[in-house]
Amino acid sequence: MNTSTAHAKDKMREVKPWVRRFGRFGYMTKGVVYGMIGILAALAAFGPGGDTTGTSGALQSIAEMQFGDFVLWVIGIGLIGYIMWDFIKAFKDPENEGNDAKGLIKRTGYFISGIIYANLAFGAIKLASHTGNAEGGGEKTISAKLMEQPFGEWIVGLVGVIIIGYGLYELYSGVKEKFMDKFKTYEMNEKERKIARLSGKIGLNARGVVLSMVGFFFIRTAYTNNPEESKGLGGALAELARQPFGQLILAMVAVGLILYGIYQIIRGRYQHMNFGYHGK
Repeated sequence: MNTSTAHAKDKMREVKPWVRRFGRFGYMTKGVVYGMIGILAALAAFGPGGDTTGTSGALQSIAEMQFGDFVLWVIGIGLIGYIMWDFIKAFKDPENEGNDAKGLIKRTGYFISGIIYANLAFGAIKLASHTGNAEGGGEKTISAKLMEQPFGEWIVGLVGVIIIGYGLYELYSGVKEKFMDKFKTYEMNEKERKIARLSGKIGLNARGVVLSMVGFFFIRTAYTNNPEESKGLGGALAELARQPFGQLILAMVAVGLILYGIYQIIRGRYQHMNFGYHGK
């Protein structure tokens, strides 16, 4: 066995099977949340019964459903798996992003994502246990806390730039279909590959647009020194709805977010999740 092969196997063993399974469940859970956001936005676009809401609002809607508490417990626990994998990607670099500027920006994005979803998971568990609501990790709260730190405006502005960068990366990945490289396509049948390609292409484009808007709101917060300027997914969708032909634009983005949810569920099943090795 040569040195490189041994190194790859050593890195592969660093990811325990239960960690991979928990991470996969996390992706699927994230897909459910985004599917709910898309459905509510679609209902808002096509008529009464929906709202332009973000992740926290989607959790609140789930809480009002039958067996909502149980579903929220599942989502809260599942998101912990997604958070864990985000932090693994940030610190252990299983996707080989590297230590150059581009790689460090992407890994910082994974870390920020982990923080955001940690707030969301905590909100889901609070709702499920009836000890609070899901708004504690909202963008206004996060930006307000950051603004209180030394050089707070610069930190908030940098977070906005990173979010925009990640949104543009998702747009690029969707247009060029780069996301297909993350899948174990050899385990997928033709129908599954078509669904993965369609949902990823449209879904990543929709989320890329919305994330870019969220990043812009963070930068505006830094410029105005006003946390009220921060908006999350719900605020971005509401802003889209206020534009000319806003309902049509909102409907298109809503469908895209539903497809993004499907794409995340497929990622949970078929994504490569090993260090330096395309295994299970």
